[in-house]
Amino acid sequence: IHCHLSKEFSSTSSTTAVGTVTSRVTRNGDAVVEKDLLNHEDLAGDRGMIDDLFDETYREKEGPKPPLRYVWRNIILMSLLHLGALFALTLIPSAKIQTLAWALLCFLVSALGITAGSHRLWSHRSYKATLPLRIFLTIANSMAFQNDIYEWVRDHRVHHKFSETDADPHNAMRGFFFSHIGWLLVRKHPDVIEKGQKLDLSDIKADKVVMFQRRYYKPSVVLLCFTLPAVVPWYFWDESIVTSFFIPAILRYTIGLNATWLVNSAAHMFGNRPYDQNINPRENPLVSLGAIGEGFHNYHHTFPYDYSTSEFGWRFNLTTAFIDLMCLLGLASDRKKVSKEVILARKMRTGDGSHKSG
Repeated sequence: IHCHLSKEFSSTSSTTAVGTVTSRVTRNGDAVVEKDLLNHEDLAGDRGMIDDLFDETYREKEGPKPPLRYVWRNIILMSLLHLGALFALTLIPSAKIQTLAWALLCFLVSALGITAGSHRLWSHRSYKATLPLRIFLTIANSMAFQNDIYEWVRDHRVHHKFSETDADPHNAMRGFFFSHIGWLLVRKHPDVIEKGQKLDLSDIKADKVVMFQRRYYKPSVVLLCFTLPAVVPWYFWDESIVTSFFIPAILRYTIGLNATWLVNSAAHMFGNRPYDQNINPRENPLVSLGAIGEGFHNYHHTFPYDYSTSEFGWRFNLTTAFIDLMCLLGLASDRKKVSKEVILARKMRTGDGSHKSG
């Protein structure tokens, strides 16, 4: 079993202990962006992709912003979903313990479909997965119901490449509500669509598992996100059908959505920036707890290719533990990790100094 960290990404061509770092500082509006070109592009080449690295050449268009166009279907459905989740909360005291445990299991599985699946595996290619693991993560992804993997990857790569600009699908500069849920309730900014169409998604199109899911996405969601979670408690331990539907299906789904959305909103607004104070994403342990490891966001936007999205291993990071377990079982390999030397050098150079206090 080849279960190694594929590479420790620090430069060996330097006379210093931390490696040669080529920096470039650019301005996009008021934001200052500094990039480690050597480390980023070396690693991007190793992964065979650069479309999740910030594009410093992008400039927002002059003139007034396009008017908001509401998507009333989404507004109505999201409102009904959250009302259903509130109703589900009233059912918890009368629910059987097995039902609550099943809801938690469904939450964890569906979360892994996003974190270990569409995010770390397919969006960033930060590790490799065998066919059985890719099938499992695809099933889990359909249970999560957050758009199919192809669409999720496209939007997420655009988010990284044009972070906090008009081309970012959930641009946090437009406020907490917009970056949390509002972006799903209005038409995309034209720049999001334009830039998304120009991405290289050939690696995703070449994955037959992903494209199979895309072809049959709607029936897979009906079966895996709603039917299976609801039928199991009703069939196996005689839970009432109302409780079976509203807790493991509706409430679990709603909590899963909001946990993911908090990465887009709270983790772009609240927390410290020990790795790069020139970008908006923050370190937010509470978000990491809810999103099973995705709240170390200043680190993640600084080093998007690290399979752990954090320098702290398993701390508040169930997804990293899962990927490590899969590697131990021979189902995953080639985990990309940034060396401690490069991390420290970056903290010293562009961090906000918060790492010194703990």
